[in-house]
This record gives sequence, structure tokens and C-alpha cells, in this order.
Amino acid sequence: MKTVVGLGEVLWDILDNEQHLGGAPANFAYITRLMGDEGIIASRVGADALGESAKDRLQALGLSTDFIQIDGVHPTGSVRVKLDGKGCARFEILAPVAWDFLEWTPEWQKLAETADAVCFGSLAQRTQQSRDVILRFLRALRPKAVRIFDVNLRPPFYSQGILVESMKLADIVKLNHEELPHIMSMGGHVHRDERTSAQSLITLYGLKLVCVTRGSRGSLLVSQSGSHEQPAFEIKVADTVGAGDAFTAALVHEYLRGGSLDAMNGSANLVGAWVASEVGATPTPKNGALKQSLREIG
Repeated sequence: MKTVVGLGEVLWDILDNEQHLGGAPANFAYITRLMGDEGIIASRVGADALGESAKDRLQALGLSTDFIQIDGVHPTGSVRVKLDGKGCARFEILAPVAWDFLEWTPEWQKLAETADAVCFGSLAQRTQQSRDVILRFLRALRPKAVRIFDVNLRPPFYSQGILVESMKLADIVKLNHEELPHIMSMGGHVHRDERTSAQSLITLYGLKLVCVTRGSRGSLLVSQSGSHEQPAFEIKVADTVGAGDAFTAALVHEYLRGGSLDAMNGSANLVGAWVASEVGATPTPKNGALKQSLREIG
């Protein structure tokens, strides 16, 4: 069993007046646990009712709250989610909130020193304080630990500096087909096609793997030695909230075990499709068995 950390924001997605626990790191950690690894969320919530509810929900999902910090000043994060006719989500992210004020602690130092992988994004780096803590966490990891930058752009909460520094520290970069040309343009590079741009990022930042998700068109993986395209599974979409985080969790699970590009791509698409076919980012597998739920899709 590997120790895999989701580092950054934990928050409540408010969808159709219902509250669902979310935030990419929390979604990632939950699916990581379902895949059979130890998924840990390292974040910060307020000393308020939503913060207590977040901790209760994480525990109900089988996730430890040992690395959830409590902020006595700032509220627990929340996001208003709106879905379009295809189930695709748009987000209104409130600020400032507790996860904007992450703190470096001896407990987080020990976690960084024992983690096998950590997934982080750009959103939680929107304040200098949290950005400094996230970068310190990444630099405290063991040399063999895998660093995954799940780009997850949420305007206006990112900058070229955040993106460049994050990619320099990453082994794997995961982004979607809309984010890739934008990132190439921000860096002053020409975007010709997805494979060429992914190869350029590998060369520029010394990456081991670039993952480009394409929504209903599947995904592309590009490594230093090859590439693989995976078509999407045909499903009835309930909503896409958390599907990308599920993709990343399954990808990392396979990567840590030396999986081939096609094995990683197939598993990641399958798990992402399952989450997209369910309501919310942390659905419960049928009869508690993830393999059974995936079998129905695959």
C-alpha cells in the first residue's frame, strides 16, 4: 500500500442547494483510497459548522483527518457549482477561506518525508502563504516520491509564475485539452497539436509524463519514450464534478506500480467515467465494491 497525499483545498461544492464535500485534493484522496492505497488529504478548514461537517464527511469516506488544520479566523471554503446542459461544471470560488492560510507544521514535515506521491494544483497557491507551504512540502519529499501537478486552472487564481514553478517541481503534469494551448501561449510557445505541445513541456521542464484529458474524446498520455491515446467510455453523464480528480487518482495508482501507458490510460478513463456517471465527486461504489461498479461501465 502506497501513501498518496492530496495537498491543498478542501471545500463544500454547493450544487442545486445541496452541499457535497469537494476540492480536488479531497476528491483525489478519496478515489485513491478506493483504489487500495492510503489516500491522505492535507488541508485546512475553519473552526465552524462547515469545518466540523467536512471532518465528519472525510471520516465517513474512510479518510483520516489527522492532517486537516483548523483555522480560528477564516471560514471553511465553499464553491457554488453550476451545470450546463451537458453536465459540465462552472465554479464560483469564495475567498479568502481557511485553505488560503496553510501552515507548515512538524506533522506535515513527517508526512512529506514518508509520502510515496503527492498531488497538488494551482488553485491552492492563490495566496503567497499557502503557495510557500505547498512548495516547502514538495521540496521536503523523498527523491523517489512522485510529484503530480494537476493544473486545474480556475481564473483568476493562477499566474505564469505559479504554473512554471509547479511544472519545474513536478514529475507528472495533468491538464485538459483547453488548458494546454493556454499554458503554451502563456509561456510564449506555439501550440500546434496536443502531442507536440506535451512533448515540449516534457523537454522544457524535465517531466516524466504529461496527461491531456479530452472529456468525451478520452485522453492522451505522453512520456519521454512514447505516447498513448485512449477513447472515452460511453456513459450517461450525471455531472463531471470530480471526474478529472478520479482520473488522476487512478493514473497515479497505476504509475506507482510501473504500469504501461495503455494500462494507466485505460484505468484512469474508466474510473473517471464512473465518477462522471454518478452525482457528486465522492460517490459510493455499488455494494461497496469499486471493481463491480467499474465492471458495469467497462
